[in-house]
Order: sequence, then structure tokens, then C-alpha cells
Amino acid sequence: MANQWLSWLPFLPADVPADFASPREVAAFELAQALPTLSPNLHVSLAEDDSLGEGFHAVRKGDDVTIFGGKTGLLYGTYWLLMALASGSALPEDHSSAPQYALRMINCWDNADGNVERGYSGRSLFFQGGKLTYDPARMRQLGRMMASVGLNVLCINNVNVHNPAQLLIEDDLPDLAKLAAIFRPFGVRLMVSIDYSQPMRHGIPTADPLDERVQAWWKHQAEVVYAAIPDLAGFLVKADSEHRPGPFTYGRNHAEGANMLARALKPFGGMLVWRCFVYNCQQDWRDEKTDRPKAAYEHYVYLDGQFDDNVILQVKNGPFDFQVREPISPTLLAMPKTNLALEWQLAQEYTGQQIDIFAMPVMWQELFADMPRNSIMAMAAVSNLGNDACMTGHPFAALNFFAYGALAWDPDACQPDDIIHRWIRLTYRFAPDDENALADVLLGSRHAYEQYTAPLGICWMVTPNQHYGPSPDGYEYQAWGTYHKADRNAIGIDRTADGTGYVLQYPEALRRRFESTQTCPDELLLFFHRLPYTFKMRDGRTLIQRIYDDHFEGYEWVERAASILKALPLPDFDRALVDERIGRQLHNAREWRDIINTFFHRLSGIEDVHERKIYR
Repeated sequence: MANQWLSWLPFLPADVPADFASPREVAAFELAQALPTLSPNLHVSLAEDDSLGEGFHAVRKGDDVTIFGGKTGLLYGTYWLLMALASGSALPEDHSSAPQYALRMINCWDNADGNVERGYSGRSLFFQGGKLTYDPARMRQLGRMMASVGLNVLCINNVNVHNPAQLLIEDDLPDLAKLAAIFRPFGVRLMVSIDYSQPMRHGIPTADPLDERVQAWWKHQAEVVYAAIPDLAGFLVKADSEHRPGPFTYGRNHAEGANMLARALKPFGGMLVWRCFVYNCQQDWRDEKTDRPKAAYEHYVYLDGQFDDNVILQVKNGPFDFQVREPISPTLLAMPKTNLALEWQLAQEYTGQQIDIFAMPVMWQELFADMPRNSIMAMAAVSNLGNDACMTGHPFAALNFFAYGALAWDPDACQPDDIIHRWIRLTYRFAPDDENALADVLLGSRHAYEQYTAPLGICWMVTPNQHYGPSPDGYEYQAWGTYHKADRNAIGIDRTADGTGYVLQYPEALRRRFESTQTCPDELLLFFHRLPYTFKMRDGRTLIQRIYDDHFEGYEWVERAASILKALPLPDFDRALVDERIGRQLHNAREWRDIINTFFHRLSGIEDVHERKIYR
């Protein structure tokens, strides 16, 4: 990539002018800049049709193309057209597209001091020294990036709201309004994470959602906020989670807590997005009854139908915390009367931290195989962006941002092979053999990472706090509910009806699949079952042999990937980063292979049937 902030849009100029008043003006500019290079004989007209909303309809007659769409639909249609031309796709005579989900959100975990929680691409794009401090040119580039893949909501601050981030909706509101104005022409609306206890900063001795003083404070503050930013998407809240304040403090449930805030936003069309990441983070490891994956379901499902219509519950894709392999969260399948958003993590906290290659589209496709599309009405992803010269830390991590936009627009149109090849064509414009070689690496990266890290859905064998590199017992005796209980005979948690009962939270078809070792996917065996090392897998191998084999094979995959990548004609900037990071990935995979295999060999005393090197 000649310019990291162009990424999959290298046919556009790096600089985006500052004087646009509407998405239509942005669309006209992009067409004027790109068409002379991409298709000089093509004539494109923009026709506004508000009935299409965010969707668009493109009609081609020879070299004439008309794009019909609402205000943002015209812009989305423009990027669709330009990327189709740039990737060499044939232009259909008639093409219509509309987003499946109304809110397609990026959640940034940026702190006011400029640090990014779980950030692996440098410091914050938005904050420095406790204040909103940003490069307007980069903000416009970010707005373009988001619009090009159909993303329409940006929450700029961490859900763990620390002082002085509370000032975003108070003293710093004029600065926030200026930032909102930068993103508006790109069809991107801002959202703000708020501190649930914020009224207590103003002399109110409580944050009880049923207290009239608290309700009045939020009602007034919403009026102030929307007077400054009339199109603010709303507030994002993390409450009663990991030491954050919330309604449980006052004996209230989360419907009572969320509805209070939602009613303050309602007159202005604002949404209240409420994260469902609530569990006991002070669990005694001796407690054999509490099972952390059950927590979200137990806290929320009984409240189905009690949330106001402008409340969205944001539910992580799995019941734990963005692990390499988790089953779908049963909460996503159990609340038909409540607005739900599916939450992903583009930031690779547990998936290689933008050092190791980890392409996410395959993982996303697996989840959607188990989830009806209408179970959710919005999608959110934790950002993987920062202010490094490479915006995503690793050049290949840009694929995940690109693919997430496509997924949030239309999950059915986001096939992993197609989206990966499209990103490569747009970003690098390789010859077919090189394109296929890189695509094979990216398509295989998730499986390989899973092979050399925690085995078969057991989760949590990472270095505590940092979450990069192996530490098999690192979380085993801590308070986070993150246990594998490996001993000399067996490993895993029994989450069947005879164990913790977690599996009973699923609909019948999934419950039956996960309940039996004969039908449970191999990759989730140790998530749902406690098994002896001698357990015979369906392919005839023992469990311990599968663990050994996976870790040797995962490392060997990284060796092959390093060789493939070395031969690709990458641009100089990308070459330096890719070479440096694949070297670190090789080291990481070797550590995982040797530590995990040694850990299980020392526990079980069982030899590798292939007599490969395991340390004793």
C-alpha cells in the first residue's frame, strides 16, 4: 500500500477535502478523482431517491451508469461502483443493495490520555493529554474508510469511561460537535460511551435509575447534548461489569437501568446501546457451581420484552470474551422481543494482537451458520485502528476492518473466499498466482492460530493481563472464571445437563449437537466436555495425540506461510512490517507449541506416537 490510510482504496487521492456539505458531494468528488483512471469512458450520474434510504440501485446502459439512492445510499453506491471497477468485476446492468442492519458500528476503546485499551496499532486517533486532539485530515480519511464499506456509527471513547472522558458530554461538547461535523458528510454518526454514575459528579448522591433526581439530570443532559449534535447516534454503556457502576448497585435490574437512559434519548431519536458483558469477575476458583459462560443469559433473557424500543443490547459473539474458539452466545438466540446487536472484536486481543496473522471472515461465517439473520438488528466491532503509520498495526489486519463492513451490510454476501480475494485485488493488485498464494495464507490463518494455541475450545491459556503468548495455568487460579481444570487424567469443563447445565441455554438443535461427544464439533469438545486424554476422537486419534499434532502442525503452517510471504511482491512499507511480524509470529507459535505440548506431556505422561521433540 502506498498510503496506509488508502488501504483498499489506492485509486483515490490520499487527501480528502474539508469543505463537503453532504454525502452526495463526497460521492461526486470520489467519482471525479477515480473514473479517469479506472474507466475513463464511463459516465456516472447520481439521482437522489429518499425512498431507498441507505440502499442504492445502479442501472447501466452501455457506458452510462445511474446510481439511485438516498443521501448516504448515493455514497455507498459510488464506492460499490468504484471498487467493482478497481477489482475487475463485471458491472451488471441492474444492481440493488441495501444494508441488512440499521446500525453498523465501530466501537473504539480509546482513553482520554491517548492510550487505547487493547490497542495494537499505536495511540488514539482522537485523544491526547485528556482532551479531544486529532488530525482533521485523518478523520476525513477514516470517514471515507468507514463509508466505503458501509459503516455508519463511530463510538470514539472507551466503554470503561475514566475521568476526564466524562467531559465529552459536558465541557468538551463543543469540541465533540466539531468532530461530528467532520464525519457527517460520510454518513457516519458519532456515539459516546458514558459513565453510568455521572450524575454523582454533580452533587446527586446516587445513580439509582428510579431516583427522580437522576432521571432529571440525564433528561437535561440529553437536551444539552442533542442541541449541540442533533444527529448523535446515542450512548453506549458498560454497567455492572468489571468494577463499573450500574443498576445492580441499587437493587435494580438492567431493564430499569437501560430504560431510564433510553427515555432521556428518545425525544431526539437517540439509541441506548447496553453491553451485556456482565459476569462475576471476583469468582473464587474453588467455586465449582458458578460457570461464567452462563452469566449473560441469566442476567438478561428473563427480561426479554421489558426493554424500551430504543434500547439495543450489545451481546458478544461468544459467552466468554472474544476467544479464538467459542460457541455462539445463547443470549443471541433467546430474546426475540428485544433489540440485539452482535459484538465482534477486530482488535486482536486474544487472536494475535496484530502480530500474528488472523483473518476473521471464516470465524464470522461459522457463527452466522448458527444464528438466524433476524436475531439481531445491529452489529458492532471493537476497533483495530490506531495512529501508527500502519493504521491496523499489521497490513493484513486491514482485511478484518474491510470484511467487517461487508458482513455488517449483508452477511449473506460476505463469503470468506470472495471477500479475501476482493481485498487483495483492491489493496495489492497482484498477478493471479500471487493473489491466490496470499489468499491461501489468509484463509488458513485462523485454523493455524487455533492449532498452535489453546486446544479444542478450552480457551484462556494466554499470558494473564497481556493476553499474548502461552501460559497454560496463568488464569487457572484467578478470579475471572477462566478455568480448564487439567490434571493427570483429563481436561475440560462438563457443561452438559449433567455438569454446569450451560448447554441447556441453547435451542434444542444446538443443545443436542453440543451435548454429545459424538456430534459436538471437535473444535469445541473441551468447551462442553471434560474428557480423558485417552478419549478416542472421531478420526481415531486420542485426545492427547490430537493436541500434540495440532501444535506441531500449527507451527509448521507458520513456517510455510513465512516462505510464501517472502516471495510475494509486497510494497516496501508492507514488506518491512510483514517480515518483522511473521518473525515474531514464528517465535510465538514455537513458544505455544513447546509449552502446551510439554504441559500436557508432563501431566499425562503419554508419549507422542510420532516421537517428535517434546521437552520433559
